[in-house]
Amino acid sequence: MQITVPKNVRTIIGILQDNGFEAYAVGGCVRDSILGIVPNDWDITTNAMPLQVKSLFRRTIDIGIKHGTVKVMMGNEGYEITTYRIDGVYEDSRHPKEVTFTTDLYEDLRRRDFTINAMAYSDKSGIVDPFEGQSDLRSGIIRAVGSPRERFGEDALRILRALRFSARFGYEIEEETASAIRELSPTLSNISAERIREELEKLLLSDNPDRLRWAYELGVTKVFFPEWDAMMECEQDTPHHFTDVGDHTIEVIRYIIENYPSLSKEDDRVLRIAALLHDIAKPVKKFRGRDGYEHFTGHPEEGVPMAEDVLKRLKYDNDTINKTKKLVRYHDELPDLTYPEVRRFIVLAGRENMDNLIRLKYADLYGHTKYKWDEKMEKLTSFEQMYQKIVRDGDPLSIKELAVNGNDLMKEGVAPGPALGEALERLMDRVLDDPQMNEKEKLLMYHRGDG
Repeated sequence: MQITVPKNVRTIIGILQDNGFEAYAVGGCVRDSILGIVPNDWDITTNAMPLQVKSLFRRTIDIGIKHGTVKVMMGNEGYEITTYRIDGVYEDSRHPKEVTFTTDLYEDLRRRDFTINAMAYSDKSGIVDPFEGQSDLRSGIIRAVGSPRERFGEDALRILRALRFSARFGYEIEEETASAIRELSPTLSNISAERIREELEKLLLSDNPDRLRWAYELGVTKVFFPEWDAMMECEQDTPHHFTDVGDHTIEVIRYIIENYPSLSKEDDRVLRIAALLHDIAKPVKKFRGRDGYEHFTGHPEEGVPMAEDVLKRLKYDNDTINKTKKLVRYHDELPDLTYPEVRRFIVLAGRENMDNLIRLKYADLYGHTKYKWDEKMEKLTSFEQMYQKIVRDGDPLSIKELAVNGNDLMKEGVAPGPALGEALERLMDRVLDDPQMNEKEKLLMYHRGDG
């Protein structure tokens, strides 16, 4: 099989081969090319030693020369070239204590994680595939190279990578590989929160959110996200729901994937994170009411600190945390359908969060049974229409949009400090009732008690 290799990669491989060395594109770029996906990155492997690589190219950067990696610059693009190597003993479930360079491509490929990532290619040799990665691609299987217990024992992050690749491509995880994941998932406790977050988020942003269920079943989330296990185990005996909290959550994420394909990357990311966490507090708020059904009163409020705890544990940035908290808090709430109350709700939830909040509300509704569904949909649709009109009309929704400011009120005798803030809040509240009041003279008259 012939693969289309970018010109710069062909040039680098050609220079190495012309000087008597072996050289191949390797790993994910080969996999993606076979699948017809344009690779984001092209990694190159060679039997040339790092200093030999440096001697053949004019511009190089020593990004990991101790481990055999040199970056070669071609114009503004950088390409990583790594010498064939054998990893030594892994002492921290993540990094080898030492690496040994080898001249054998097979030895280099056998240390890699999965068969689909253990292929190399050059125009001269074609695809080198000693572990039948092409066969696993055709069969839709994630299979560890060699012994899965050895591979996961070397690097526990590969456990999450198996789930992430399964989610990305929609592949099954081979039985022995899955068994090793189940056995060794506790070793994920040795992996940094940042690396776990990166893999979990890639899974969440895939087209197969049901792999979150697999992560629970294989004991993976128990290590760093036990709240998810509680959600998967929380049944909902209520006319509004047809499944447990975890599977409902997966349905909500699936709705987002299928119905909002054109979101910006940031909106999509935050919305899916919020969807994952929107019902996080249901297991701790569940009780059975006098009507015989289970209820989850207060779960949005309780969900805010729980979601924050999870996101801080995974080292998320404050902006993501704050946006997610707002979406979790207001996902199950609608105001009275009057324009003043809708405006106040927008202020509470944050104008910047409203589009994603409405998307989350629709996704959540479609994860319910048909019990009172038409009534719920009518109310949500009316709310969205009112919100859209408020935006179109440009109604003021923050103090900075008021026609008066602090200086205007101080001229009226209001002292700086808390009193000034209270006065502005009072005027803001009046404008939320009636945006037509947002004129300087009207507001000053209202402040004086004449309006």
